[in-house]
Amino acid sequence: MKKRIVCFVMAAVMACSGVLTGCGSKKTEVTDTLTVFNYGEYMDPDVLDQFTEETGIEVKYEEALTPEEMYTKYKSGAIEYDLLCSTDYMLQKLISEGELQEIDIDALENKENIGDKYWEFSKAFDPDNNYTVPYFWGTLGILYDTTKVKEPVDSWNVLFNGEYSGEIVMQNSMRDMFMLALKALGYSLNSSDEKELKEAQELLLKQKPDVQAYLVDEARDEVVAGNATMAVVYSGEAYLGHQYNENLAYVIPKEGSNVWLDSWCVTKYCDNMDAAQKFLDFLCREDIAQKNFEYIYYSTPNEAVIESLSEEDRADEALVPSDDATKDCEVSLMTDEKTTDFMNELWKELKAD
Repeated sequence: MKKRIVCFVMAAVMACSGVLTGCGSKKTEVTDTLTVFNYGEYMDPDVLDQFTEETGIEVKYEEALTPEEMYTKYKSGAIEYDLLCSTDYMLQKLISEGELQEIDIDALENKENIGDKYWEFSKAFDPDNNYTVPYFWGTLGILYDTTKVKEPVDSWNVLFNGEYSGEIVMQNSMRDMFMLALKALGYSLNSSDEKELKEAQELLLKQKPDVQAYLVDEARDEVVAGNATMAVVYSGEAYLGHQYNENLAYVIPKEGSNVWLDSWCVTKYCDNMDAAQKFLDFLCREDIAQKNFEYIYYSTPNEAVIESLSEEDRADEALVPSDDATKDCEVSLMTDEKTTDFMNELWKELKAD
């Protein structure tokens, strides 16, 4: 999940119910409890009501803004979470630290709804598909105003050729910016080679005078409002942007980009695997995946939901990226401490006045 913000609706629901089991929902005898950790605004609250009504398992629901915040809260041990949803590189970190329990994937009755390619994506950080279940996915690319560009937009080079000086919004994210610069140079976005990382920084430094701003959530909004011609955004934001402004289009550059994958896992603290498995299987069910998709509108790995979409939506690269568009994309993996420290120094130099 990228750049989601906790909304007041979620807080209101929690205030009303004490946990996210809904305001005024019918009473169901609670036979068990799961403590679930997710990003803000990343699940339809009604889904949790329905799970409790169907199973009698109460869900205590906690939220975080970023993978890093989630990791810090989880590792503090203040709350022993049973399940959590996080992104590729953070899940890889948790697996490597022995924080997760294996899931009996074959026992999930609805696992066939998840397309084969998403299980393949998962192998980048969960090699044997033992620990994670795909939830949402997407790409990093360029959102642009078709009325303002002078050429076909199909390459990262459009951000670096100087033709759109002052009209470009970049992500205020070290990892995202180094990833796209590395791909633009023909390198792996997971490169730990200091020479390649330095080349990526030099490309970004050369571009810096052309950048209108480095933003996060606001990047999409600047293009929607006509204040910028193009911005680096995640696919879910691009889809929403097009709903606000029909002149906008989204492209995954031909050099390749980042495919991100958010997935569910079961932590070492969970002492009721049966309840955890029921929750995971529930989320894979077509009707439940449909509810979450319509609440979030990020790309879903649930092919039963994809098949139900209109032809227009299935053709939207921001919503359903094609295999051709993602063939040169990579999943972001965790970096070692030395590489992270080196990238941090290069990023500080880039952002310095």
